[in-house]
Order: sequence, then C-alpha cells, then structure tokens
Amino acid sequence: MGPVRLGAVAAHFGRDVDRTLAKLEAMVAGARRDGVDLLVLPGATIGGYVPDLQFPWASGLSRTEGVQDLPPAFALDAEVVQRVCALAGDLVLCFGFCELEDGLRYNTAVCVTGDGVLGRHRKVHQPLGEYAAYAAGDRFAAFDTPVGRMGLLVDYDKTFPESARALALDGAEVVAALSAWPASVTNRAERLTDDRQSRLFDIYDAARAAENQIVWVSSNQTGVFGDLRFLGQAKVVGPGGQTLARTGTKGGMASVELDVEVEVARARRLLHHLVERRPAAYGAVAHGEGLRHG
Repeated sequence: MGPVRLGAVAAHFGRDVDRTLAKLEAMVAGARRDGVDLLVLPGATIGGYVPDLQFPWASGLSRTEGVQDLPPAFALDAEVVQRVCALAGDLVLCFGFCELEDGLRYNTAVCVTGDGVLGRHRKVHQPLGEYAAYAAGDRFAAFDTPVGRMGLLVDYDKTFPESARALALDGAEVVAALSAWPASVTNRAERLTDDRQSRLFDIYDAARAAENQIVWVSSNQTGVFGDLRFLGQAKVVGPGGQTLARTGTKGGMASVELDVEVEVARARRLLHHLVERRPAAYGAVAHGEGLRHG
C-alpha cells in the first residue's frame, strides 16, 4: 500500500451541530491540503459529550435540577452522518457521535469516506454514571479501509487491554482511539499536564500500541464543557510504543507519514506478541472468572 499520512485531532466540539459541520468543513479541507489520508477526530464530535460524568441524567449546563443536557442522537443513516461522509470524500475520516437505534443511545465512533460508513464501534466500557446517558456496546471488530485494516475504540475502552487486543487479533494494524477524555473529576490538578488522567491517557496510548505492535492514532476533545475539562494530547504512536507526533492540551493536529505495513512488520520481526501468546496459561483470567473483591 505504501506510505500514508495519519492525523490525530485535538479540538473542542459542543452541542451546536451546524457550527460543528462548518468547523469540520474547514478542518477536512486543511487536512486534505496537508496530504492527510486518515483523519481521526475526537469522540463526541457531533453534538458533544455529557457535561457531568457522575450525574449526567440530572444536570445540565443550566445547573437546574432535573434538567438533562444530553447530546443529540442520530441514526447511522441520518442526514448529518451523510453530510460528514460527503465532506470526507477520498479521505478516511473517523468521528464520534451519539447514535440512536431502537430507542437506545450509544456513544459511537464511525469511520467513513465519501462512499459511506466503513466501520462502526459502540463504546463498551462505561465510567461512573455514563450508563445513564448511553447504552453499552458489546463487541470489538476490525474492518478494511483504503489505509489498511483498522479498528475503533471510544475513550475508556482503551483502559482495558482486551479491547485493543481483540482488534489486533482481528487483523487491525491501525487503531483509532477517539476520546472525550477529561481531567480527573475527583482529584483535579491545577495544571492539566500534572493531572493523573493526563498521565494515564499517555500511558494507555503507548502501552496499547506496544502490546499489540500496531499503529495507534489517538484523538481527544479540548477545552471545557459543563463540569469537564478535556485534556487534548492527540498523538500518533508507532508499534514500538514511541510517540511519533503529538499535540499539547490546546487544539491542533498531530500528523505523521509512515508505511503501516512496513512499520508493523519491523516491530514483529523478532518478537511477535500476538503469535507468542499462551492463552491456555491465562485460564480463568482470560474470561474474567475468579475475580476477587476486597
């Protein structure tokens, strides 16, 4: 396939869908001018995220008790999704939105081109009170794209090694991890770079790439929404766990050109983690059995 340019975006997106679409038009045009082949936008790109992780069902930007401020929800074939596909054109574009199906709302990431949806992932792992705002997904699956076989994750999913491992075992050589990842809500630091969640965000990005010897493209929201202060820190990580390009806490795009197949093959030339696994030795741990509490 040869070299491709991968871009990971740090940016702020809120409730105003029309404003977001206008912002995306300029963003995608700029990426196209820069020769980007894969552009990964943050989680909750369309319509924003919840304003409060602990009580999303009973709080809003107005702070009026009982008032909900949940993201607008759209079906996968909704006009807004089709408009983003049209914007993508020949780019492979990943973005997040609140998906509506059969009355349930999902925190969803999709990968699209001008031809339509290539892949979809509904966030499986839910922190704190997120279950009150979204239903949970139940699977991880890779899919083919013009930039290679890919997988998608949505923020908290990357905390769990099994998520990325499932995608790698399904043949993904690139994983796009879309986030609306905030600073700690229980122990805030004055500076974002000193925040506990800031350190964990970077650790997970590097570890998941290195564990699976894959290319990792990590996006994130920036700025403040409701009670949440987002970290930014978008990056592209190579299959050895090395950060190839990154943003800071403010908006921007981390971009790098590389040959994914060559880089993954090089990382796996002597030590091939997926081949050298010993599943039989993991026993009940692999299935979550025997978990002890307290």
